[in-house]
Amino acid sequence: MVNKDNFRNIDPYVPGDQPDFADMVKLNTNENPYPPAPAVLKAAEEFSAGRLKLYPPTDGGALRRELAAYHGISPENVFVGVGSDDVLAVIFQTCFNSGRKLFFPEISYSFYEVWAELYRVPYCKIPLKADFTIDPDDYIGKENGGIVIANPNAPTSMAMAAADIEKIIAANPDNVVVIDEAYVDFGGESVLELTGKYDNLIVVRTFSKSRSMAGLRIGYAIASKELIQAISDVKNSINSYTMNFPSIEVGKASLAEEEYFRTTIAKILKTRERLVKELSDLGFVTFPSSANFIFTTHKSVPAKTIFEELRKKHIFVRFFNKPLINNYLRITVGTDEEVDKLIAGLKEILNK
Repeated sequence: MVNKDNFRNIDPYVPGDQPDFADMVKLNTNENPYPPAPAVLKAAEEFSAGRLKLYPPTDGGALRRELAAYHGISPENVFVGVGSDDVLAVIFQTCFNSGRKLFFPEISYSFYEVWAELYRVPYCKIPLKADFTIDPDDYIGKENGGIVIANPNAPTSMAMAAADIEKIIAANPDNVVVIDEAYVDFGGESVLELTGKYDNLIVVRTFSKSRSMAGLRIGYAIASKELIQAISDVKNSINSYTMNFPSIEVGKASLAEEEYFRTTIAKILKTRERLVKELSDLGFVTFPSSANFIFTTHKSVPAKTIFEELRKKHIFVRFFNKPLINNYLRITVGTDEEVDKLIAGLKEILNK
């Protein structure tokens, strides 16, 4: 019998359900409800399977170069990985080895704590203010081994001002500050331009949300050449060939579809505004959202009850059974048709 005392014991990250019902309304994992850009579909159709006999480029190849051109920077400032989760995991392994505590918000993307435990990084979860916003002063003037902040934050959906984030970056010159901008295209203020000013800043982005490509797993980081080289060295010590050829080709194609990209985001923002209003009419209180989801609570009906009753109707939203947020629901902004079904379902539940 294998001695399990030799195993690493971790409470794993728990993603949202991935149900498979023909009639389901899936609003629990912050996917984009619209298809990828036409150029992405064309690139996928035209991809030559014969290329699969070869290893892909270790650095993301053409996708890395196109990302650099898109953002007006050098390819040496770009790191490409298999979704932002992969990028963040490598950053955790690379940048937080001082033995001092890594700081991140108490309520945020729960994978941060999992990575810290997995890679044995000491950490401190910083409480949010009473209104669930992040206080930049909590990250200034205190010894730490690095900082990770999602902006906009998840699951609260709220964003920090770029000026407040810059205060944190400037106050911690000896430590890496990671800003996870997975949802920034939906209303947050990006600090990507500050990577040219501060050599301790890493900005992480993903194609999963605003570019409708969650199924292809494309993420990237932008930072100083020195930080990107350090991250790449660690990645190449784990798995040199992380990005596959199809992902590189369709990711590159997505960057050429700026009008489609902006149009899709505008649709989501319009539906988000409508969703918040209709929820308010039903007695919900919703936080100001800068993401493609909202964070809401009902004035009288427990979140868990609503979550379970919606589930029976094959309408899936996210419920976190955790302290401080166990009476809130995170709801992805879907299409108008999906929102219609959600609101109809909520009316039935609340009128029982």
